[in-house]
Amino acid sequence: MRRFELALPRSIDEALRVLSDRGPDAKLLAGGTDLLPQMKNGLLKPACVVDLSGVGRIRTLEPDARGLRVGAAVAARALERDTVVRSAYTALAESAALVGSIQVRNLATLGGNLCNAAPSADMAPPLLALDALAVIAGPRGERRVPLADFFTGVRRTVLGADEILVEIAVPVPAARSGGHYLRHTPRRELDIAVVGVASQVTLSDGVCAKARIALAAVAPVPLRAHEAEQALEGKPVTPEAIERAAELAVGVARPISDQRGSADYRRHLVRVLTRRTLRAALSRAGG
Repeated sequence: MRRFELALPRSIDEALRVLSDRGPDAKLLAGGTDLLPQMKNGLLKPACVVDLSGVGRIRTLEPDARGLRVGAAVAARALERDTVVRSAYTALAESAALVGSIQVRNLATLGGNLCNAAPSADMAPPLLALDALAVIAGPRGERRVPLADFFTGVRRTVLGADEILVEIAVPVPAARSGGHYLRHTPRRELDIAVVGVASQVTLSDGVCAKARIALAAVAPVPLRAHEAEQALEGKPVTPEAIERAAELAVGVARPISDQRGSADYRRHLVRVLTRRTLRAALSRAGG
């Protein structure tokens, strides 16, 4: 590994100043589970590493009047175990529990999982299904971006070189809401998703008032299955409606074939996992 300068800012403003001074030569470090292996393998050679461990705001994990605030440096293990997340934002807790091993989850952060922008990122689909917003700080102040617009390509996001993902804002789910996340992997642990699906539904007066279905590892970016959602909203959720939604979710997938699975196999998995996550979400919503 090449030698590098280490910056230890104590606030977001200090970190932004370092990024402004060093430009693309600087890389942010939170948990390090992605950055450090890439540096050791020579894939990244930053001249400056900005260690964010001293910045308190990005470690926030607390509910507020509008929902849940999750700092970018909150570890996957904290999300997996937090009682509020487990009860009200269940799919997010389920996805966090699938990130690597326990040792990795104690280091790996939500912000790292999102900013790495891998198509298979486990924590992205539940947050898309929960209509989460990315809170981004930069030299011109803060902006909020729907997480559905945060990813722009494989390992690419809307973040500028002089910006930092500060936190994720998750709206409070309405009454009678439920969510579920599932993925398929060749191994039970320490693997990445061949396909991942999150579903989030809200029931009202015997019909589906709101539906969200988000997919991972079937396109260059995590994405929503809008037509599948619209097929459920405003209608009774029957087995036939679930099957129709699963078919429509397959239609939005743009999978590739590789050593981990063919495109046809991934489409099959989208159908199966959409069906399963919808059933579980409906059960949790009281349907």
